[in-house]
Amino acid sequence: MPPTLASLVHHSALKLTVRAGEDRLDVPVRWAHVSELADPVPYMEGGELLLITALKLDAEDPEAMRRYVRRLAGAGVVGLGFAVGVNYDEVPAALVDAAAQEGLPLLEVPRRTPFLAISKAVSAAIAADQYRAVTAGFAAQRELTRQALTAGPEGLLAALAQQVDGWAALYDASGAVVATAPEWAGRRAARLTAEVERLRERPAPASSVVGGPGGPDADDRVELHSLGTGRRPRAALAVGTAAAPGTAERYAVHSAIALLTLITERSRSLHAAEQRIGAAVLRMLLAGEPDHARAVAGDLYGALLDAPFRMIVAEAAPGPAARAHADGPAPARGAAAKSAEATGAPLDALAEALEAAAARSGEAVLVVPEGERLVVLAPDGGAAVTACADFAAALEAGRPAGGAREAGDDGELVVGLSAPAGPIAAASAYKQAEQALSVARRRGRVCVEHEQLAAGSVLPLLADDAVRAFADGLLRALYEHDATGRGDLVASLRAWLSRHGQWDAAAADLGVHRHTLRYRMRRVEEILGRSLDDPDVRMELWLALKATSSDQGPGAHTRP
Repeated sequence: MPPTLASLVHHSALKLTVRAGEDRLDVPVRWAHVSELADPVPYMEGGELLLITALKLDAEDPEAMRRYVRRLAGAGVVGLGFAVGVNYDEVPAALVDAAAQEGLPLLEVPRRTPFLAISKAVSAAIAADQYRAVTAGFAAQRELTRQALTAGPEGLLAALAQQVDGWAALYDASGAVVATAPEWAGRRAARLTAEVERLRERPAPASSVVGGPGGPDADDRVELHSLGTGRRPRAALAVGTAAAPGTAERYAVHSAIALLTLITERSRSLHAAEQRIGAAVLRMLLAGEPDHARAVAGDLYGALLDAPFRMIVAEAAPGPAARAHADGPAPARGAAAKSAEATGAPLDALAEALEAAAARSGEAVLVVPEGERLVVLAPDGGAAVTACADFAAALEAGRPAGGAREAGDDGELVVGLSAPAGPIAAASAYKQAEQALSVARRRGRVCVEHEQLAAGSVLPLLADDAVRAFADGLLRALYEHDATGRGDLVASLRAWLSRHGQWDAAAADLGVHRHTLRYRMRRVEEILGRSLDDPDVRMELWLALKATSSDQGPGAHTRP
């Protein structure tokens, strides 16, 4: 405890007597200061015990003393020590009355007690308090270190909560609560996820204070601290106390931050090593070596290979502005480099979301970054797959009204999910995820599952510029022929193909004789230089007709 006026009054060597303000002696004293100025306030910081002999004061003038004492109290002076036997044989009544009126403690200092003795007593008490705080801080640091080594982050949080007489909580990279101490603090910690998210948006190290007297959470005062040495914080620590922590408690909090940062960075290194193992496992699976993959996966990913899993492939690309800068002069390419660096942000955020969801559910998940691509193996129906769908839905919901944007704009994310598969079919699952990714990119979607392709139609895939160009080139000669008015070959071809080559049915649809239709089909073969007996030719012509006028029925005659 720092020195107080009460501790000075009870100091046997000082012989101080209280003349006013008896009910305010428990106020801490920051320093003892001697000043005979008529107005020492400009030189005060607050918290001082001011020592005077009234050398330049008219201490018997009631009005002057009221102004003097009022100024001292307003400046934060916690007490006034008056030496008797120097200029006055006793404390003037005017000063006593003024001090009593303002509630400022007034101490009588006997002639045999020099001011220096009071200053030394205050200084010694402050030094002793600081020593106790440092000693307690070192003891707390040793205990926190021991708990971190023997019981991990949970034990460290428990020791920290005991040291600060409050509670503590640890958050992961996604802002979710990992552990709390005591257990009852879990609900309180969960209410701070929004504040933790805002803290994570700031460069590390960062901190903030939430709640406290007068705030929305006046039941406690919470300090939030980011953890990690990188540009993006890897975790966060919350410490809740009834009041602002003292020196010893501050030592404990700083020690916990340092230890948790070491744990976080060590976990980060281990995570990088796990990712390298995961990359090796993935390469073996794609190479058709599931047995070798199982041997390398061991206990780390072995459980993942024992049940159906989903292959997730995600990509992110810089927006149009960054691509334009990249093709421009050198200064613009510098801006493109910054945008390219930001390209990894969506992939990092997706990886963090999947890993956090898997960690909370206790399931294994394999995450392999590959430059601008992220490959993930996650249990089918597990928390990671659900988190991927939720992540994509949140991105879709955040898009502006009026339709989807092209994938890759503004560093957008594009995700493809395979159907459930096992280790033997890993290569097929990877191809399925890539196909779903390609469809998502074409359709301007964030996420597409392979099952959606099989359940849907191939026609939306024809809405591609390259496909339309192919169709236009394939059918152009027929359209040019029809434009001369010498027949209706395009409509006849569409009707014949739609009736699977049945002459009578197609001729009836067109309202012509079947011999006329046969003549027209021979002209189609002559103009295109292709045989309609070839099923590949019929397939290409049908898809070309769908690509140029997919909403037109048999008999239509419309140029693309």
